[in-house]
Amino acid sequence: QLQLVESGGGLVQPGGSLRLSCAASGFTLDAYTIGWFRQAPGKEREGVGISCISSSGGSTYVDSVKDRFTVSRDNAKNTVYLQMNNMKPEDTAVYYCAATVTLGHKPACASGLYHIWGQGTQVTVSS
Repeated sequence: QLQLVESGGGLVQPGGSLRLSCAASGFTLDAYTIGWFRQAPGKEREGVGISCISSSGGSTYVDSVKDRFTVSRDNAKNTVYLQMNNMKPEDTAVYYCAATVTLGHKPACASGLYHIWGQGTQVTVSS
């Protein structure tokens, strides 16, 4: 069974940091592009990933997280990470990772392209 499991969520104060992990089981991540998506309270899950990373290490970020979030991957551990720094209350959401077969160096980040999804992890930014 192909699975992704997110971890690392929690409560953090504004300006703080968290690192999310996305671990794969049942398949190896090295041929896959991984995207991070989020769903804020009372809203639908965003249709474009906040950050995505291709199997060759190409990455993208939406403007709202650029220079604060960093995506990385460790294929030996079959895990992708999202380091979140200088967090803001508007980052509060359930965060999901998802996988799709890599199409190119620059990752495609539209949610409709992704077919393996994790269950999500809650991130709350509040004082």
